Amino acid sequence: MSKKLILQGPHGGQAVLAGLAAMASPRSTTAIDAHALRCDGIDVTKALQKTIEAAAEAAGVDASFVDADLTLADFKLVAMDMDSTLITIECIDEIADMQGLKPQVSNITEAAMRGELDFAESLKRRVALLEGLPVAALARVYEERLQLSMGAQAMLDGVKAAGLKTLLVSGGFSFFTERLQARLGLDYVHANLLEEQDGKLTGRVVGGIVDAEEKMRTVQRVCAELGIEPKQAIVMGDGANDLKMMGIAGLSVAFRAKPVVRAQANVALNFTGLDGVLAVLS
Repeated sequence: MSKKLILQGPHGGQAVLAGLAAMASPRSTTAIDAHALRCDGIDVTKALQKTIEAAAEAAGVDASFVDADLTLADFKLVAMDMDSTLITIECIDEIADMQGLKPQVSNITEAAMRGELDFAESLKRRVALLEGLPVAALARVYEERLQLSMGAQAMLDGVKAAGLKTLLVSGGFSFFTERLQARLGLDYVHANLLEEQDGKLTGRVVGGIVDAEEKMRTVQRVCAELGIEPKQAIVMGDGANDLKMMGIAGLSVAFRAKPVVRAQANVALNFTGLDGVLAVLS
């Protein structure tokens, strides 16, 4: 199957994109917008792909090779990780900051996202450090620190307009996913529930932990409910615990992701916002 190359970046004008496109010797090019270019009719080899991706990264541009006829109409669901994907922060790190423990918790989070620690065990260790913190601290994190990632709203608007359903599945906490669901009009959410007692966190999670396996099962359950195959899902993530759900998707998107995730994803958005997926599927 023939491939198309999408070149895009917030600081990449058409002249920069055209220079990168020329390296691929496409039969035709089409400007998607001021910062995105589609190239068709490319004889793709692994060597060519690596060369273009390296040159694009040096220029601050995302280069995505996907099947030429792949469009948004091929999908029925977008599943997203929350922390450092749909939103800019790691919520647990910011909660820990309320305890003066952000460095310790952040180090564990980073190791887990790189795939160096078992996610479930790492979460238990991090949550245990939150024992005694007033629940009100969660609201402060949501109100004062949580921000949507670049292009998130535009991406959601685009996929909803195309009729896709939305799923936010997180190894983070339901306190945040439920508020984002109400705020953004998301169809499905699933995350960990922090145990509370007398207005304070106990340092424990209620029920099973939403780890990599549970994230994958959640995508499968929602697909089954919608009567679709997982290959009709776009899955976005940034950490090692997203790889299993990304692995069953029709299109996996690594957003500002760890190297292990970028290496396995179909598309990596390192410079473009989340709405870059709309250009990839144009």
